[in-house]
Amino acid sequence: MVLLVPDEQGMESLGAALAPRLRAGQAIFLHGELGAGKTTMVRGVLRGLGYAGSVKSPTYTLVEPYDFGDFRMYHFDLYRMEDPEELEFLGIRDYFQGQGVCIVEWPERGVGILPRPDVDVFIGRVDHARSVRLVSNSDDGAVLLSGLE
Repeated sequence: MVLLVPDEQGMESLGAALAPRLRAGQAIFLHGELGAGKTTMVRGVLRGLGYAGSVKSPTYTLVEPYDFGDFRMYHFDLYRMEDPEELEFLGIRDYFQGQGVCIVEWPERGVGILPRPDVDVFIGRVDHARSVRLVSNSDDGAVLLSGLE
């Protein structure tokens, strides 16, 4: 599925549209250059889940947890990571054990350690807009994307 997202508000709206479909155990990987809108999409997901606080990319802490009662969401930003083995020190496998939703920016920095995601999101620039390609890699991913347009 490929969507044309015109602006920042559109990226947040796309994230918010994903929010009610999320279930514990799902993983979403966000791909795109700096400034593509990855964190903006995560902010939309969080707003869609009812989070009203500040949302920033966890570039220095690598992961930011958000608690929603029935599940947790973990926002990862691996941009500053130089070696995928660093994820082992973070206890990455525990995050992906099915208790929460994991959204990962810069997943290519964790190749060989990170599991396969339910959905890959590829964000590219098209003039002043963004082209967003969403790829399902599992049955859970297909359910997550069903009905999005």
